[in-house]
Amino acid sequence: MNRFTNGEAVALALFFIGIYGLLARKNIIKSIISLTIIDAAAILFFLSIRYEKNAVPPIGIVSKALPVADPLPQALMITAIVIGVAVTAVALTMFISLYHRYGTTNWQKVIEKRKEEQ
Repeated sequence: MNRFTNGEAVALALFFIGIYGLLARKNIIKSIISLTIIDAAAILFFLSIRYEKNAVPPIGIVSKALPVADPLPQALMITAIVIGVAVTAVALTMFISLYHRYGTTNWQKVIEKRKEEQ
């Protein structure tokens, strides 16, 4: 593997792709996808910063010669994955309600229609 291609670099690239998607796109679905990309980037970053080559799981009899993998970041990232899926599901549910009410997937048009209602 190239020394410049590691988990941290990929995570940072994904994070900034997600930020670009949030800032540059007016489509609500694309914004939700961008938020999910940011979530995946954060998970990848936290898992890759503690990565050690040839690490073994801390289960059973562990040799002193091999490094032991830290299970805490893995457990926390499983929780983060579940929370990320829940946030995506709630965002999509809110989008469906918004779409039924205003009939568009564009943020700007929704804001304009909300101003007309008031």
